[in-house]
Amino acid sequence: MTLHKSLAIAAGLLMGATSLFGGAQAQDIKVGAVLSVTGPGAFLGDPADKTLRMYVDEINAKGGVKGRKLQLVIYDDGGDAGKARTFATRLVEEDKIVAMVGGSSTGTTMAMVPIFEEAQIPFISLGGAVVIIEPVKKFVFKTPHTDRMACEKIFTDLKQRNLTRIALISGTDGFGKSMRDQCAAVNAKYGVEILAEETYGPRDTDMTPQLTNLKAKAGVQAVINPGFGQGPAIVTRNFRQLGFAVPLYQSHGVASKQYIDLAGDAANGVRLPAAALLVADKLAASDPQKAVASAYATKFQTITKEPVSTFGGHAFDGLMILVGAMERGGFDPKVIRDEIEKTKGLIGTAGVFNMSASDHMGLDLSAFKMLEIRNGDWALAE
Repeated sequence: MTLHKSLAIAAGLLMGATSLFGGAQAQDIKVGAVLSVTGPGAFLGDPADKTLRMYVDEINAKGGVKGRKLQLVIYDDGGDAGKARTFATRLVEEDKIVAMVGGSSTGTTMAMVPIFEEAQIPFISLGGAVVIIEPVKKFVFKTPHTDRMACEKIFTDLKQRNLTRIALISGTDGFGKSMRDQCAAVNAKYGVEILAEETYGPRDTDMTPQLTNLKAKAGVQAVINPGFGQGPAIVTRNFRQLGFAVPLYQSHGVASKQYIDLAGDAANGVRLPAAALLVADKLAASDPQKAVASAYATKFQTITKEPVSTFGGHAFDGLMILVGAMERGGFDPKVIRDEIEKTKGLIGTAGVFNMSASDHMGLDLSAFKMLEIRNGDWALAE
């Protein structure tokens, strides 16, 4: 055999191998994510980003889904709703994804909803507000507990403590405003009276004037702070500085160690509803979430060397719901949507998910734990 012919055969084999590998690559299933990895919402998006990457790697290492590997396409919106919408369009039109897990906040999520609804591609949001899923949108789902549930869990705890007259200090961000509205909509159901209200903006650095007004209101027995980001930490510090001698409640929007670090010792005594994930090691052995939450917490902390947060857990739940749907139904977006809606008994870090045509979240109030911060750490308050 001549050298020329040998080279030609080798080249042909190489081209064949390239074609085979290229064909395999083309068969990967594209899953999109738009997250606030940087910017003011980084405490939401960064753990979600890390979670999706490490679990997609694990899934692929085990052979993928139905023999097909997942290709994760992630964009960082920096907390900007306009950028989130642009990236959502890119995922649909250019990347040709079959499903989406992301949307770190209510604001970025709602900017993307019309894109995925029009494209008929399932979108599992990681945002908190109930408006994401009510009214029901055919292709939109979510994994975090809603702001309404947070209000109800807090009001239940207040009633148990015989505290029925409260004040609200709410962020004007999408989540803060939505939770404020939800609390105002359900407080009477729990026999709780809202005596006074104040708000603060996302760039405010001192909430002392608003808290002084609330402290001056006679009869206030507790204060609730709907909000997320740095605002609640500032509220907490100012609250303690003023010597406000009533219980302070935060929302699940601050359920990460970053809030405790920012608020410092002032966080001790604060109560908030949150996922079991934060107290996985403290759950009873009989708790159905213990094994899942503990395994996720161990994996996240081992790989990232960072404290676990519920926001990474929400991404884990979303990915597991999506993978379960694809394992059952395949990779057509409309079929995936149908299978997500059929999710039953899936144990996640946020609770046990049971979705339906009228419930695109699938969690009830029992999925929430009431936590109290003690000595700079999470503890069960109940």
